[in-house]
Amino acid sequence: MRTLTTALVVAVFAVAASAQMPARAANGKLLFGTAAALRLASVSSPVLSPNGEKVAYEVRTTLEPKDKPWKPVSQIWVTPADGPASATRQYTRGDQSASQVRWSPDGTKLAFIRNSGTGEQAKPQVWFMYLNGGAAWAVTDLPGGVHGFEFSPDGKSLLLVAGPKPDPAHVLDLKEHNDAAVVDHDFPLSQLWLWHIASGKARQLTDGNYTVSDPHWSPNGRQIVFTTHPTPSLNDGSNPTARVLNVATGKVHRLVTKDEITQNARFSPDGNTIAFLAAPRDHEVEAQVHPGLYLVPATGGAPRQIAADFALGMDTPIWAPGGKTIYFNTGDREDMAVFSVDLASGQVQRLSHQAAVVRVSGISKNGHFAIGIWTDPMHPGEVFRSSLDFATLQNLTDQNPWLAQYALSHTTVVKWTSSVGGLEIDGIVTEPAGFRAGHKYPFLLNPHGGPTGASMLAFSAQDQVFAANGYLLLQPNFRGSSGRGLKFATLNFHDWGGGDYHDDMSGVDALLAKGGVDPNRMGEFGWSYGGYMSYWIDTQTHRFKAISPGAGLPDLYPFYSETDIPNYLKMFFGNKDPWDDRAEYWDHSAMKYVENVTTPTMIMVGLQDHRVPIAQQQEFYRALSDRHVPVEFITYPREHHGFVEPRHIQDRWRRYLVFFGKYLDNPPVTEPGAVIAAMQKDLPGPAAHAVTTAAIH
Repeated sequence: MRTLTTALVVAVFAVAASAQMPARAANGKLLFGTAAALRLASVSSPVLSPNGEKVAYEVRTTLEPKDKPWKPVSQIWVTPADGPASATRQYTRGDQSASQVRWSPDGTKLAFIRNSGTGEQAKPQVWFMYLNGGAAWAVTDLPGGVHGFEFSPDGKSLLLVAGPKPDPAHVLDLKEHNDAAVVDHDFPLSQLWLWHIASGKARQLTDGNYTVSDPHWSPNGRQIVFTTHPTPSLNDGSNPTARVLNVATGKVHRLVTKDEITQNARFSPDGNTIAFLAAPRDHEVEAQVHPGLYLVPATGGAPRQIAADFALGMDTPIWAPGGKTIYFNTGDREDMAVFSVDLASGQVQRLSHQAAVVRVSGISKNGHFAIGIWTDPMHPGEVFRSSLDFATLQNLTDQNPWLAQYALSHTTVVKWTSSVGGLEIDGIVTEPAGFRAGHKYPFLLNPHGGPTGASMLAFSAQDQVFAANGYLLLQPNFRGSSGRGLKFATLNFHDWGGGDYHDDMSGVDALLAKGGVDPNRMGEFGWSYGGYMSYWIDTQTHRFKAISPGAGLPDLYPFYSETDIPNYLKMFFGNKDPWDDRAEYWDHSAMKYVENVTTPTMIMVGLQDHRVPIAQQQEFYRALSDRHVPVEFITYPREHHGFVEPRHIQDRWRRYLVFFGKYLDNPPVTEPGAVIAAMQKDLPGPAAHAVTTAAIH
């Protein structure tokens, strides 16, 4: 028999999914289901034109052709820098993505990266397109493809990040499947190239025993700063070194002599100074949440740290035109905000105060205004223009006007005291559609990934889908999260599944005490480190009726050798390998306590996930299956750690709704009845298990 609350939810939503009619809220607006979520246009990468009159940016949408794979595609749009949003214009089209948009120095052309060639011969190359219209044309033709580029200050050349030229013998071996590979050998190292636009000739600038990224010219074109990593492997992603190239001599040297993590180097407007970020080597969390901002003369010398006592982290430095101020973005609890630092005094000031994610991307040459991207839980990202106080953000785009037809749900930031250490913890609560004070709703706990990450006040299609289907959602920023400084971010060292677990449970207790949560209809899900927490919670408590770990890591000892980021893992355990501290790794592994699990569990993973390989999920699945705990295991072909195929993303959302709908007595209302019925057949019975491969093309 359904509960009274379920009946109320159905009444609010007015229509069951099986009726095949659009689900609506009590106010008549549409409810936000997975079809609407895939319809969203995602805005990114705004770049101001040299004269400050226009902004080029990228828009990613989902192509949904009939009888073909759906796929995300990015295209280039342009909008006037002073608005209105209705004046935006799409420049590139088709089923091939265009990305990394840049302006030519004279402002007459747009440049971007798009594939050139067909089939196996297709490689990413730089393309040009005139601002006043006409067809785009491929400019470069490097055999290894182009991964990044910048115009030279005089506009005559392109600085390219490009892969090595394919070895014909190796290409033949691949075709003949004579392709055995030696692990950690023969990495394809990207290097810097100079492409002369008029002649179409390329010259290799670097040939180091490293791979390069993030190159930037000095204003006079005589030097280039760039970042290197020992290899392109993700495990070396935390080991960057900033370097400087003398274009005339070809000589390369480290930006600073001290062996530290150095990156995000940028020349001052006059070219005399280089700003960069730095942190101690082998301190990845510090580099992520609390890197220092430094200045060094472009001719060399001792670096000088700016605002050393600033508690939060800093991001890529953005110079003000006069060279006296640097702007940057950083997380501040649930907000992403714009800050400035005065280089003379070192004084740091938070400028944007919206309860939102606000990122500045550039400052006009006259110093009168800034552009960037902003989003909050009710508004997907849009390009904005603002004065340099960031008090008011003027939208320059409106990529999702159709959302006005939908009943989007509100969010609030809540705070509570953890049962461990009395720490103040906060998180984000998303209310169900049609929320009414005094009623109790099915509840979902959703810890974020990382663990060095945070749930932010940004638009989330997934959260809105859950809210539209009647769930109240809590996303806690437990100890170890970013946005609260280095000390808070390292409180989970040697303590995975300890204090952070109790932070989460204390948050659940706080919401239960506040009201609005039905204690008999609570579920939990998470991805990556959120998946770790899901497995851990599954073994530590029976308060949840259903739990869904996604790409989680229940057994840390083998995980160290399976993942592509082993150095990141062992940093949390005193930089000890698991065979040197077997007990600690095992004590923090959910598999140690798997015999405690009785909660119905749904496990998900991408079959090409190298971050958290499928073996981790198989361990937990086999344990539950053999012990006759209701368990469902879904795998997704071709997907890595973060899903990209639209049908798989939609399938995952729908399976959440069906799984929690069954065990929390809250049937989905936004999805087609036939889809729900088919997925319900995959659900395990009281003492059964199911394996499903979402082989969707």
